[in-house]
Formats: sequence, C-alpha cells, structure tokens
Amino acid sequence: MLKIYNTLSGKKEIFKPIEEGKVGMYVCGNTVYDFCHIGHARAMISFDVISRFIRHLGYELKYVRNITDVDDKIIKRAEENNESTESLTERMIAAQREDELRLGNKMPDREPKATEFMQEIIDMVQVLIDKGFAYQGASGDVYYRATKFKEYGKLNNRKLEDMLAGARIDVEISKEHPADFVLWKQAKPGEVSWSSPWGAGRPGWHIECSAMSTNCLGSHFDIHGGGPDLKFPHHENEIAQSEAATGKDYVNYWMHCGAVRVNNEKMSKSLGNFFTVRDVLAKFNPEVVRYLMVSSQYRSAIDYSDQSLLEAKVALERLYTALRQQTIAKTYEPTVFTERFEEAMKDDFNTAVALSVLFELVRELNKAKTEDAQKATLLAAELLSLADLLGLLYQDPEYFLQNSTVSEGLDEFAIQALINERTQARKDKNFARSDEIRDELASQGIELLDSRDGTTWTRS
Repeated sequence: MLKIYNTLSGKKEIFKPIEEGKVGMYVCGNTVYDFCHIGHARAMISFDVISRFIRHLGYELKYVRNITDVDDKIIKRAEENNESTESLTERMIAAQREDELRLGNKMPDREPKATEFMQEIIDMVQVLIDKGFAYQGASGDVYYRATKFKEYGKLNNRKLEDMLAGARIDVEISKEHPADFVLWKQAKPGEVSWSSPWGAGRPGWHIECSAMSTNCLGSHFDIHGGGPDLKFPHHENEIAQSEAATGKDYVNYWMHCGAVRVNNEKMSKSLGNFFTVRDVLAKFNPEVVRYLMVSSQYRSAIDYSDQSLLEAKVALERLYTALRQQTIAKTYEPTVFTERFEEAMKDDFNTAVALSVLFELVRELNKAKTEDAQKATLLAAELLSLADLLGLLYQDPEYFLQNSTVSEGLDEFAIQALINERTQARKDKNFARSDEIRDELASQGIELLDSRDGTTWTRS
C-alpha cells in the first residue's frame, strides 16, 4: 500500500483517497515575475515524479498547479521593466514551461491563473465576511480574523502566539490582531485592479490558492503540496480560509519537498549563490539536473554544487552506458527489480532507494550481455520502464553520452571527422597519427571507445 508522510499529522500514513480509484492533487506553483531557480526545479520535478507514480498505481489523477500572475513583486518588476504586468507574466510563464520541458517534466492537468478566478476569489472573501471570519479595516483592505479560527496552527503543530514570535508580521493599525492577514488589497493609483464590493483592488496571495484549489478540485480533496517555505504562513492560512468558508475539511494529505542549499548555504541573491534553471542548463545536460533532484527522497534537503552535478552526471552515464548499442525488447515480464522499485516508491516516494534498485538491475543487465542476449533485451526494457517513472533515460544513449555536459570545445561534427580520420589512419597502419588524434580528443575531454562495431565517444 502507498504510504505518504503527512505534514498535518507529522507521520507516514497509508494513503486512502476520498473517492476510490481517483486522486485530486493541488500544488502551489510559482509567482511568475522572474525565471525559475533551482529551488523551483526541485518542487516541480518532485511532484512530477509523485504524479507519475500515482498514475502508475492505477489511480485516475487530476493534478492541478496554480500560477500566481498578480502580486506585489509582479507589479514592481513590470514597473522596473516599463512593461505591463500581463506582458511580464506571459513571458515568464512561457519561460517556465520551456524550462520544465527541458527538465523532462510532464505538464499538470490544469494550470489555473489567479487572474482567471477573480470572481471566485471575491465570492470566497464575501462568504468569509458574512460568516464573521473577515472584516474591512480602516485602510480599506479586507483581513482574515486568524484568532476566530480555533484550529489555526494545526499544520505547523504550533499555537498562534508561538508562530508569531518567530515570524515577520506586518503591524498595521487597520488590523484587529497582528496575525490577521490580507484577503483583498486596495489598489494604488495606476496599479492593475479589479472591481469588488470593497473597492478596486486585487486579492492577497493566500486567498488565491484557496479559491483556485476548491474550484478545481472541490471543497475537500486528497493531496496538497508545495515547497518547504510554504508551510507557514501560506498553507496555514489556506487551511483557515478554506475550512472557514466551506465548513469542511480542506485537505487530507499535506506534502512538502525539501529545500535546495548551495554548498551547504541557503540560496540567496545577497550571498551570490542564486542560480536559475537556465544558468545551470548552460553547463549541464537537463537530465543530469533532474537526476540530482531525484537522487534524494523528495522530503530531503539537497546540496547543490558543481561537484554534486558532476557526480550525478557520472551516475547517469553508468545507466546510459548499459543501454548503449543494446537491443530493447518490446514487452517484458516484471522481475524482482520491479517489485523492489515499487516497494521503495510506495514508501513515501523514496526515489533514492528506487535508484539503487536501477543500478542493481544494470549490473544484472551487463552480466546478461555476455551470457544471455535475450535476457539482456528484457532487462533493458524493464530498466527503461522503471526509469521513466522517475523521468529518466528518455534520451538516445549515444546522444546523452556525447552531450552530458555543455562543451565550448569541439562540436560533434568536428569530433566525428577526427574519428573518421583516425579510423583511416589505423587502416593505413599510421599508428602515430592515430595516437595523435586520440590524444588531441582526450585533451578536449573526449574519450574514445573502440569495439568490433566501430568507435564511439563520450565527453569526460
């Protein structure tokens, strides 16, 4: 049975969907004012793998991930760029999708934008006002009464006063209590805004997700996910708003992926260790980045560095080398490797253990190549099928092994020309020239592998 670590209970629980055979999952997406960074990549890849495996188990999954396309940061960046908020967000959404596709992600079933749900947001705020959970302050902004929701703090297992002590809270004279948070903000002159019963303005960040998730998946759904920084206040506030508005339990299982640290430090622009996905993909094959992200279980923190990426590259090359020039069976019967892989993934999506099973399978595959060719074709098919659940081994082995890092040296056409020249030199018994070419390529990080079928190469 599938077990999921539930942040709400603080323990692993056997997964039981609300509706048999069906799963609703909502994940908090990005605020699209800038390019995605490697922390975003961790969350996107983690929940892509989770969604793949849930479907593999036979569930009918509806995976929803929102896009925050109206926000203070968006408005500020658009002003700095002298462009409209719509133009900025459209560019960043397109860039995010391009990054995700390069990283091997499948797109969510639905990606609602906050601006597409403005009426639903306004309706939910009005319900909260009518029920006494919200009020309009002297500033004109509408706030949620955190103290009125008796279970406030249950996700973080802390009392309201304790959470306030360790968090940055805006102190505003129009608030009844420091913990109250904004649901609707009055627009400043020239800002993008929408009409509402409380004046022209825009929604607060937290209410957007409550409105989008409940409208896409219903008032009560199975899984809600996001990054580690969202537990408080964002997800705590989502619970308070949603359950007060609907009178129902909001979510059964809360999932939070681990943080990405850079050389054991928190990633920060001020520290100069902030990397966008595009920065990283300028140096490494996208699948190497993906491998690093799935090499630890989704809840574990990842330490990002060039060294960790190089280690991921070497590990991934081992998998691809096993498939090099290997015939793949069209169908196969699952073996003990599939059983153990699934056991690992059913234990809260433990990709680290699942990967170790793939390497055991590769050892068996390499052995079978010399002993039982038919068995090798079956194991190769099994390897590809299991790796696909992690979003790995989707490239041609030869291509990956020649492009696992981005090189500023010889391109593949120049490399092949030198290999052809070397082949001819060996036929002519000009071994001095043959050795010269091998050494020249080695100096450029090109490693040659001679076999009876010819010469292949990889970047070392």
